[in-house]
Amino acid sequence: METEKRLSSFAEFYPFYLSEHQNKICRALHYIGSLLVIATIIFVLITQQYIYLWLLPVIGYGFAWVGHFFIEKNRPATFTYPFYSFIADWVMLKDFLTGQLDKKLQNLP
Repeated sequence: METEKRLSSFAEFYPFYLSEHQNKICRALHYIGSLLVIATIIFVLITQQYIYLWLLPVIGYGFAWVGHFFIEKNRPATFTYPFYSFIADWVMLKDFLTGQLDKKLQNLP
């Protein structure tokens, strides 16, 4: 039985993460979720209505998981690599906003 190699660094993980996000709609759902998380945090800080913090994982993961299960039709990396996946969501958003994402997607193995 062949065992899948466990990714042991973020540098190894991120290309894998991007390969699991080939569909633009799936990526867009991630961006929407991440930006809504930021908006919710700002809202909570301004209004001091901390009860709404429970929405953060629902918003962040909800949009992403819809993209994976219904658009990309794969299993979210969150289930295997929760910390790396959380960080990669924000790095992918940064790469998208700075125009670096297309180049990184083209350089995938």
